[in-house]
Amino acid sequence: MTSQPIATGSCPFAPARPGRRGVVKAALAAGAAGTVVLAGGRPAAAAPAAAPAAAPRLVRTAVPFLGPHQAGITTPAQGFATFLACDVHSRDRAALEVLLRTLTDRIRLLTAGGPAPDGDNGMLGAELPADNLTVTVGVGASLFDTRYGLGPARPARLTAMPAFPDDSPRDAELHGDLSLQICADSQDTVLHALRDLLRASDGGLRARWRVDGFQNPGRPDGSQRNLQGFKDGIVNPDPGSQREMDELVWVAAADGEPAWAAGGSYQVIRIIRMLVEAWDGVPVEAQERMVGRRKGTGAPLDGSTEDDRPRYADDPDGAVTPLDAHIRLANPRTAASADSRIYRRGFNYDRGTDGEGGLDMGLAFCCYQRDVQRQFEAVQGRLAGEPLAAFLAPVGGGYFFALPGVRTTADWLGSGMFAST
Repeated sequence: MTSQPIATGSCPFAPARPGRRGVVKAALAAGAAGTVVLAGGRPAAAAPAAAPAAAPRLVRTAVPFLGPHQAGITTPAQGFATFLACDVHSRDRAALEVLLRTLTDRIRLLTAGGPAPDGDNGMLGAELPADNLTVTVGVGASLFDTRYGLGPARPARLTAMPAFPDDSPRDAELHGDLSLQICADSQDTVLHALRDLLRASDGGLRARWRVDGFQNPGRPDGSQRNLQGFKDGIVNPDPGSQREMDELVWVAAADGEPAWAAGGSYQVIRIIRMLVEAWDGVPVEAQERMVGRRKGTGAPLDGSTEDDRPRYADDPDGAVTPLDAHIRLANPRTAASADSRIYRRGFNYDRGTDGEGGLDMGLAFCCYQRDVQRQFEAVQGRLAGEPLAAFLAPVGGGYFFALPGVRTTADWLGSGMFAST
């Protein structure tokens, strides 16, 4: 059966939109521990008692900490994540340096795994699993105000995140001086690292907002299913391609950036609530036309597998893939849009209910890019007013600059900012 294209900027299943808060309320109303087995039998009565078996050591799967870039950006997405934005309360520049050195040391220790250090909170026991733990540290534009004398070192394109046309921002969940992206294969490892780092900051970091995420089964190279039921991140740039990463993700001094910023990346975090009750009432065919992909396979509407490339040139009027389908707007696959691709690293989230009986769940969207205006903001501009926006309510997030990696044991996160000012 062939359905009619959905007009740009409208959706027949969405309520009238006097304002984003009204959309939320109307749409919600419309949808109104393994076992260790030891070998051997019980010793005979006359035999001496066997020595206690040594406790099995945890497998330590550690992501390397040292390198030109921080881990957690192109690292394959783990099962769980926390995105935390903090206000920095270091009293002066020297205290801020101590804070960043301390974070570096704790991240190095936690990601390696091993015996729990003195003062550990104990939630993981005496042995810390490496658990593919990564901690990625970013800095916000507000850290470069007059407090610490870092103004001249501010990355050239780092600003506060603006409000976009389809947003429903909550002031309490916007911006921040510093971001921590903590990811691991187990949720308790993430929470342990979060508590450890805040304690180690000795009051230098105060949580501003936080969103916890998890991955749904997708495929090993990064695509997952979001809570609207569609595969997400199918056409990410190839993290194994140094050429693509250099073109799209890693900042270079040649970009007009301060020299210290080379090897870092602009991080965008968005808390995107999905109006799932209203969405679940939309016929699957209409959902697929809004997204531009088949719900079951992830294939584009003119393809058969998720890896098939949409043939937009053969469909200039949008008869197969509507001109305002999400994937067609986000990535038109033209020469002009090639350098606006972003590297996505999103997680699903579930925050329970909103206090008004609605489910509060959605996407903890995260992406990395070389130039946030050329890439993320260009994509957002193309998506403004898309039909899918009637079922989304972006409520928070921020822009941050993911610091370059730590190259030597004597180096520390953010050292270049201080050396250049």
